[in-house]
Amino acid sequence: MSNQEVVTINVGGQKFTTVVTTLKRFPECKLARMLDGSDPEIRIINGQFFIDRDGDLFRFILDYMRTRQVCIPPDFTEYEALYREAEFYELRTLADVLSKDSIRPRAEILEVRFSLQETHSFFRIFCSCSGTIEMLAARISLLVDQTAGNWTYAYQPTKPMAPVPLQRPSHHDLVFQCGNDISAGEEFAARYVTIQPDERRLINGTNVLGLLVDILLKEGFRLLSTRTVSSEEKVECYTFERVKRPQISTIAGGHSTENLQSKHVKSQRKK
Repeated sequence: MSNQEVVTINVGGQKFTTVVTTLKRFPECKLARMLDGSDPEIRIINGQFFIDRDGDLFRFILDYMRTRQVCIPPDFTEYEALYREAEFYELRTLADVLSKDSIRPRAEILEVRFSLQETHSFFRIFCSCSGTIEMLAARISLLVDQTAGNWTYAYQPTKPMAPVPLQRPSHHDLVFQCGNDISAGEEFAARYVTIQPDERRLINGTNVLGLLVDILLKEGFRLLSTRTVSSEEKVECYTFERVKRPQISTIAGGHSTENLQSKHVKSQRKK
């Protein structure tokens, strides 16, 4: 084959086109040897080289052979699988790079601590990425309604409410409360929470927790674990890990779409 001859490779049903020159840049690898038919694991079917491997991951293999650079998107998580592909194709330099921890992004961990009291609930959100805390702080609003002793649970939508700043102990923390407390003069201070894009003003802590979990799941997090931090103070901790890049959350009609993980959180609250 001439160096400029075009080659079509079918990898697991996905077809890739390149030139011989690209495949010969790493003469010790399997793809270079397939050109002279010396590799028994690669067959020619209908004039195309056929390889029974992962086609989605092969694009990273071919890109490395073209550029000699490792270009991996920030939301990529299949490092072990890609390392196995590099080993299969006998691209030693790529396998060496993928084996190093420094190339793999650190996991983004988020914790929600939730304390349910008789009349109010306490939330503390910690995240290893300060940018996520900034995003949540911009979307969470805390509003206070102070009413005389005849306060009822019925929310008055036309009554003006005073915004209250969220507490930010550090760049990685966010703290707020919802519910009501009896203040001096036997007045009730009712704290409502709104989390965009949902427009509702929620006073019940369990409802706020459910909405918060729904939004985190839509933002690319998955629930890792739940545990009770303090049974006496009724403090629970929900730990999440980001598995993909943030996506725009949409909640139709003011109601969030519930999935299995958010159902699991709500079932934990009922126990």
